[in-house]
Amino acid sequence: MVGIPYPGTDEIAERRRKWLDPDFKPKKLREISDDDIVKLLGHRKPGMAYSSVHPPLDEIKEPPDPIKELVEPTDGARHGDRIRYIQFTDSQHFAPLPPWLRFRIYATNREFRGFDSLAYSGRTLLEMRERDIDRVAKTLLETEMFDTARCALRSITVHGYSLRLDEDGLMFDARRRYIYDKERGEVVYVKTQQSVPLEEPVPVGPPLPEEELKKMATVYRFDHVPPTVADELMKVVKRIGELRVLGGLRPDLINGK
Repeated sequence: MVGIPYPGTDEIAERRRKWLDPDFKPKKLREISDDDIVKLLGHRKPGMAYSSVHPPLDEIKEPPDPIKELVEPTDGARHGDRIRYIQFTDSQHFAPLPPWLRFRIYATNREFRGFDSLAYSGRTLLEMRERDIDRVAKTLLETEMFDTARCALRSITVHGYSLRLDEDGLMFDARRRYIYDKERGEVVYVKTQQSVPLEEPVPVGPPLPEEELKKMATVYRFDHVPPTVADELMKVVKRIGELRVLGGLRPDLINGK
């Protein structure tokens, strides 16, 4: 497996290396139709044509540019699509990926091209051309990158990632975009990521068992794999923290560090 160097021999470090491999293909766990994904994203109605912000590249006459000869445009860029987004909130309670790692996967995995992204403490935004977003949303929602209870589509009011899970094991959502259907044993979205009510509910599958989520965990926790086992990683983190403080307050003390 070829990827960026990452320290450690424990199971968390191994999983992080796996996810940061540019050629890693996450395992598919569920099937969500293309139309249902379009409904959840909320940018257009299923069957509607993509709107554009410029003509297709083939119709634009531009001066020769060697860089454009080297970089293959994405399908959305080639058609002149608008920029659209998908945003995830990941629970602190054994979600498959924390926001910072989800962000780095976008940057390292070869499936994600022509994008802009940023990660906050509890959510990760991904912006791409619209048909490119539709394509990668299949991977983001159907694979082990997403658990239907511990991850959520939220473009607004993202709060709740650090709160206790509800009685059904779902992450708190002030907008109530999804519910747990006890009869079906599945999580069902009743609103889009923008919290606009859907005409018909969209089932996204059953939540993964807690023990299975622990086997997929990528975060050090004192109640699972403690950070104390990651000696090299902790040394680097502590050094970065120390140098940031000294660099801002006493840069004269950095010499030799």
